[in-house]
Amino acid sequence: MKNIVVFCGSSAGQEPVYMEQAFQLGAALAQRNTGLVYGGAKVGLMGAVADGALQAGGKVTGVLPHFLQQKELAHNGLTDLILVDTMHERKTKMNELADGVIALPGGFGTMEELFEMLTWGQLGLHQKPIGMLNVNGFYDALHQLSQTMTEKGFLSAANRDMLLYSDRIDDLLIKMEQYQPVDKPKWITPAQS
Repeated sequence: MKNIVVFCGSSAGQEPVYMEQAFQLGAALAQRNTGLVYGGAKVGLMGAVADGALQAGGKVTGVLPHFLQQKELAHNGLTDLILVDTMHERKTKMNELADGVIALPGGFGTMEELFEMLTWGQLGLHQKPIGMLNVNGFYDALHQLSQTMTEKGFLSAANRDMLLYSDRIDDLLIKMEQYQPVDKPKWITPAQS
């Protein structure tokens, strides 16, 4: 994986471990010579993951809509900052630039970005590994919800398993490197469930 897109919160969260793990993820990507693609902001976990990669000598590409740059949220120290007009263009450009996806903790924006990438993956629009860094159990409830979706017949087990979980950065990156894309169609029939 030459580049990994990281989706994460523009807030720091209430526990220091979130910022620490975001910084460490950025550093780990740089140490693996993997470029970071992210939302381009200097605030919250977004700023921390970028700073971690930059301080470790990594390449960091930010993708930011013009209206957020005008609010002075842009990170000024990036390797490259790509400005786009809309949030949809932002996700499209991030997808084009990345070979894999990692979600750190975040709010609705992070979830929306993550779920769009998952949806594109289950529809066969890409075959990229998608991981969640489950910092301090942040994604435990989402992991359980995906199990429930499968048990109730709304999500195939193969598509559920597209989402890779770990609470350790190195373990998550190894899972992503070893990922085998789903070869089953999205549509669930009674014989598949």
